[in-house]
Amino acid sequence: MTFAAGGVYLDWNATAPLAAAARAALHACLDDERLGNPSSLHAAGRRARTLLEEARRTLAECLESSPEEIVFTSGGTEANALFLRGAAARLEPGLIAVSAVEHSSVYETARLLAAHGWRLVEIPVDAEGRIDPFAFERILRERPAIVSVMLAHNETGVIQDVAALARAAREAGALVHCDAVQAAGKMPLSRRGLGVHALTLSGHKFGAPPGIGALVLAREVALEPLITGGGQESGRRSGTENVPGAMAMAAALADSLEARESWYARLRSLQQRLEAGLAAQGAVIFGAGATRLPNTTFFALPGLEGAALASRLDRAGFAVGTGSACSSGEPGAPRSLLAMGVPEALARGVVRVSTGSSTTEADIDGFLAALAQAAGDLRRLAALCAD
Repeated sequence: MTFAAGGVYLDWNATAPLAAAARAALHACLDDERLGNPSSLHAAGRRARTLLEEARRTLAECLESSPEEIVFTSGGTEANALFLRGAAARLEPGLIAVSAVEHSSVYETARLLAAHGWRLVEIPVDAEGRIDPFAFERILRERPAIVSVMLAHNETGVIQDVAALARAAREAGALVHCDAVQAAGKMPLSRRGLGVHALTLSGHKFGAPPGIGALVLAREVALEPLITGGGQESGRRSGTENVPGAMAMAAALADSLEARESWYARLRSLQQRLEAGLAAQGAVIFGAGATRLPNTTFFALPGLEGAALASRLDRAGFAVGTGSACSSGEPGAPRSLLAMGVPEALARGVVRVSTGSSTTEADIDGFLAALAQAAGDLRRLAALCAD
């Protein structure tokens, strides 16, 4: 994606540009003066309710689920908290196991539960960021009540074998949660296919506007709501529903899944082009030995700070990330890389390039040239400072 000012956007994992299908759905709702509150009984309310349930059915079809399982939320962070805290509230405090590379919205929620009587254990990963199966088996012997494993990592793009992990966890008696925020729109998704009790998604990651997400929840799982009041979403999440956001999210997900096959191979080709160029510059690519999303590359140039590189690249017209957008302002190395055994000095140099449907070969080639220039400038500056 090219900015109007001439820059190139390479931070799709942080947020994707608003998709045309989502924009059309959003505008149709916002321009409809006949829409009321979906909880109202009058005609305007009934019309809003009809659109909301249409969005719920579309999402359910995309996720091979049923409409009753879709709970609309404000985004992935709320959806993660709704399941983890909501499920924990209906259980006796026990063991909660989360992977060592989980998103902060899962990790910090698990830490919160640990401060209220639960015992938290992190599931170790190998050097590529994959769950260690032997360590996971040992943890399951302790009979965790809740297990949470991300499907596709937001920083490295590494994909976990959630179906196999969930099968083992369910056999051990655990409720299984999957943060599928980064996977949604990039790979087929099915709660039943993965064998999990719940999965979460966030609309702005695949072309919907910010402020809309969903929890896909098995009907047999009871939750204590985080937000109480009017009892919307079948009592699971009170508050007037975001009808325009729901319609836009449903349109964006349906559109992205329909177009996935056409752009998947192209993004994989761009990833290979990018990573060949990075290797030529001496970059270390994290998770390169694992199955990854085709749009995500997490790398470091030894001896250079990732924040300094990202800043110079931004001035050169290339928008990149330095890790999860939810933790990019935090000091230190990404927790995910430390869990993978990456030395802290190297981990502090990370840059994330994430591409999307409009990214071109010219964007990648321009980025590689700008990176070489930025790295050279920083090394010359460091040499001058050392003299």
